[in-house]
Formats: sequence, C-alpha cells, structure tokens
Amino acid sequence: MTVAETDGIGEHRLALQSALGDDIVLTDADAMAHYCRDWHGDVTSGAVAVLRPRSTEDVAASVRICRALGLGIVPQGGNTGLVLGAIPDMPERHVVLSLERMNRIRKIDADDFSAVVEAGCILWEMKEAIAEKGMFFPLALGAQGSCRIGGNVSTNAGGINVLRYGMTRELVLGLEVVLPDGSIFDGLSTLRKDNRGVDLKQLFIGAEGTLGIITAVSIKLMPYPDKVATALLGLASLQDAISLYRRARRDCCDLMSAFEFMPPLAFTLAREAMPDLPIPIAPDYPAYVLMEISGSGLVDIDDLMQRFLEGVMTDGLVVDGTIAASQAQARNLWLIREGMNEGQAKRGSHMRSDISVSLSQLASFVADAEAAILQALPDCISVSYGHVGDGNVHLNVLPPVGLTPGERAERIYQAKTVLNEVVDRYHGSISAEHGIGRLKRPDFDERLPETHRKLLTAVKHAIDPGLMMNPGCQLNFQPKS
Repeated sequence: MTVAETDGIGEHRLALQSALGDDIVLTDADAMAHYCRDWHGDVTSGAVAVLRPRSTEDVAASVRICRALGLGIVPQGGNTGLVLGAIPDMPERHVVLSLERMNRIRKIDADDFSAVVEAGCILWEMKEAIAEKGMFFPLALGAQGSCRIGGNVSTNAGGINVLRYGMTRELVLGLEVVLPDGSIFDGLSTLRKDNRGVDLKQLFIGAEGTLGIITAVSIKLMPYPDKVATALLGLASLQDAISLYRRARRDCCDLMSAFEFMPPLAFTLAREAMPDLPIPIAPDYPAYVLMEISGSGLVDIDDLMQRFLEGVMTDGLVVDGTIAASQAQARNLWLIREGMNEGQAKRGSHMRSDISVSLSQLASFVADAEAAILQALPDCISVSYGHVGDGNVHLNVLPPVGLTPGERAERIYQAKTVLNEVVDRYHGSISAEHGIGRLKRPDFDERLPETHRKLLTAVKHAIDPGLMMNPGCQLNFQPKS
C-alpha cells in the first residue's frame, strides 16, 4: 500500500467518524480483524473501517457517506458464508457494514403466522423466541447459532429442511432494504397474496448484498412441530437411497422434513471431531440415510415412522436402522452429520463443493464424479453427502496429509476443475445453496449465458449505478461505457 493510499484511508476514516460517530465506526486493526476473516480462517483481508449501525436510519446514513467518499460497501451478517461473499477484496477502498447490532424482533403475530425481524437476528435465537410463541420457522443450518437472518436471505440459504419448506426465498413475505442512494425500500408486508405487479423483494433475495442492504425481514411461520421421529438407516447403495426417498415421499407425504445421505466415512470423520460421539449402527454399510418426519396436532408421527420402516425393511430396501427414542438420541444422530463437517475441517484445507443435479441423476452423478476425481487425484479422498430430496450434493475432496500449502492448493484447484467438468455434463449447478460470492465468481462468469449476463448487468446498473454495493461479489460489473 502506498503512502498516498494510507493517507487516503486516514482521511476516509476521519470523514466516517465525523458523519457517523465513534460508536458506529471501528478503525482499530485488532477490533476489525474478526470482520475481515472468512468463516474457516482461510482468507484474511482488511477494510477502511467496520461500520456497526444500530438502526435502519444509521444504515442509510452510512450508505450516503460511503457514496460521497466513493467507498464500496461489503454488507455482513454472521460472516458464516462459505464463498467469501462478505470479505472485502480491496481493503483500501471497501468498508464492512455489519448488521450485528440490528437484532430486534419487531413483531411475532401468531394469528397471522408471521414475524418481522431485523437483519442482525441470530437464526437460532430468533427461532427460539418464535418457538416460545408456539410457532416454528423452519430454516435450519449447521451455522444457525452464528448466522443471521439478513445473511440467510441475502444468500437464499438452503439447509436440511428444503425438501419440505423450500429455500429461504419461499419463507420471506417482505423486506426492508437500504438502497445504494441511501433511500429505504419499505416492503415489509406480511400478505400471502399480493399480485400488484413485479415482486420487487425477489431482486434482493440471493443477490448477496450487490443491490442493497437488507435491514429487516417479514417471515412466514408454521405451527410448531412438537412430534418428531428421527431414524438413521443403513443401505446397500446410494441408488437405494434415491429409491427410498421416492418411497418416503409417497408414504410420508409432506410430513417428511429431512432426508440426508452420508457415506460410511462420515462416522470416521465425526469421531475425529467428537471422539465420544455414540455410533448406534454398524459403520460399514455402503450408504446411510438420516431421515426425519415431523408434525403437530392429531398426527401420530411415531406410528407413521414405524409402519414406513417396517415396509421398506420387509422389501429389502433398508438393511439396518435405528430410530431415536428421545430428543437426546435424535440430537446425537444429527451430530454425526454435523461432526462429519468438523472432521473434514480438522484434516486441513480441502475442496468444498455445493452441487445440484436432477434427483433422478444424483446417484450416477456421484459415481461419475468420484471416479473422475480418483483417476485425476488418486492420493485424495472424496466425501459425498447432502440433501437427497433436493438433489444437492456436497462432494468434498480431502488432500493427503503432509503436503505443503502450495501442494494442497494445487490439489484443490485440480479437484474443482475435474468436478465442474462433470457438473457441466450433467447440466447441474455449481452453487446449490451457498451462493457465488468471490470464491465462485470465475466459474460463474465462465458459465453465464450472454442473455443472462445482460439482464444481470442491466439490473445492477439500474439499482446501483455507482457499483458500490459489495463490489467484486458474484460478478465484476464494469462502469457503463
């Protein structure tokens, strides 16, 4: 960084502090470090400042002063994303705007089955407050103890309940957004049916902060599912897991809330992260399914699960299985799924993917992709798992121990290249639920049809002509010629 750039940063910091006050503006390097690292600690950046507004009006004032100073704004929720969508890539030209202080629940309306919450609400804490009112918000993620609802909406988060409740987009009734000129779009309606032209809130869901800053969300609620049955099942193949899902979808209907598949390696990885984790089933079947059905009211969930499993085991579709007899046992079953992720992290940097293909092709895709990676990288280990009901596969690749950081990076790049070639053959998506951010931007850009690009560029220039909102995220938009 040059002396001139350093002087410019100092001038910008003084201007920000003068306009917004020391309570909102952080400039100390140690205090800012937490906001300038990615979730896994793989990438560290910096910023002119970190802004921490307490209200929508504070956000609007922050946007106006940043616009006047020519600074890009990187909005940030819980900073739990996996594609570098909330990390500045030009520390001398960007500020981080954290929504963490905007964490009020404005309203929970049990009669309307809706709530209005601020963007900085931590997902788990928000869900707990809603549950106290006898209601349920179904978005469920591994990072729900840290992620914030504004970020969930901005990235259109997925999670384990998508097959029943849909992506975050389908749970949003309305939004409040601060636009790039500092004006406020107030669309916090809780109406289920409102057909007055273009649904503008959809522009901001999944846009990763590139069009504006979400400050509040009105969300759809459901009756609390106080009856839950969870089962861990051993199967002879991943193809059998697809057949089992088809059967479960028919027999359990819309009461099935989760259907996850895992390889036998999941138990080894989970135990590496949690050595005392109980494993209630033989760990050497070719494939496993973690299945959950839930409901409330007059539905007998336990009886439904028992009758369903009796049928599929009699037919030989399921080889072995266990049903959780308590909430604690159900939690332990889900810890296997979560511990698998932690175990991979303990093995060091690795290739993480977020693929979707059509459900009918999921088993053959996994087989083809793992075979291609094995041929190209015989010393690496593939770990495939994910959400059967929505065709979302997380096929990760673990390099061997003992490599230098450069060698690991080379293996990761090779694995990604091989995997993306298979994804393209299957006409799948390189991002099922994580978004694009900065990490997947080159791959997204390479595969973007020209008509799609023109539409995205037109929307971006119409709403953010100064290109100040999360610059470098999703696409490197260029100024109009």
